[in-house]
Amino acid sequence: MSAHGTMPRRLWVNALLVLCALLAMFPLLWMTSVSFMAHGEASHFPPPLLPRQATLANYLELFAQAGIGRYFLNSLMLALAATLLSLAFNVGAGYAFAKLRFAGRDRIFKLLLGALVIPGQVAMLPLFLIMKQMGLVNTYVGVLVPAAASIFGIFLVRQYALTIPDALLEAARLDGASEFRIFRSIVLPLLAPILVTLAIFSFLGSWNDFMWPLIVLTDKDLYTLPVALASLSREHVQDNEMMMAGSVLTILPVLLLFLVLQRYYIQGLLVGSVKG
Repeated sequence: MSAHGTMPRRLWVNALLVLCALLAMFPLLWMTSVSFMAHGEASHFPPPLLPRQATLANYLELFAQAGIGRYFLNSLMLALAATLLSLAFNVGAGYAFAKLRFAGRDRIFKLLLGALVIPGQVAMLPLFLIMKQMGLVNTYVGVLVPAAASIFGIFLVRQYALTIPDALLEAARLDGASEFRIFRSIVLPLLAPILVTLAIFSFLGSWNDFMWPLIVLTDKDLYTLPVALASLSREHVQDNEMMMAGSVLTILPVLLLFLVLQRYYIQGLLVGSVKG
């Protein structure tokens, strides 16, 4: 096929991709638009696409009256702590399952993979009872315990760590390097793409988590942003514009995080899927 024949096809494909992207982004764009509308403006039929006069009143009300700043900081602190804990536990376990030899390694890993089919909601009741016996209910420690390690995170790191040549690790051992130094100086730099991928997953999971903080936290001052917005929506059920402003505040940090780190995220997923 000639170059002149492939050019129109490329244009059609690109136009179709742009259309699909716009359709996927339309709810997000409309939500952002509604957040700048005046009170009651979005309730008209048909709903307007753009505000008649953009205003920051909804955002100012959220911070001034609803105290959304406190809940934003609560969620940010918990998400960062959950990300650090996830990296510490999942990276160490994933590397151990990939490159270290110990009794029952493969059998334990298969059991972990089998547990992936169990829904997380099933474990919430026994986990809550354990947290209650340990006195961790209504504390941030109780919120962070389930986020400290995940089977999916261990699996993700293990699959990527399998691509590290064994000869490289053996050469370091022959030079007298300890296992900790090998892990710190050789393994961690090589795992950088998957570390970013895991960090994104962990941050997103903790930031968007609604059910577990709702169960564990009873003090309103400790609420995370999703729980606070759900509570606020019951009080302002007709105030669509302010609720949309709260939704924008919830989505904006994770969207910016993904856009900044998307190159490492995609690289981690692609390279980690090469070897099984």
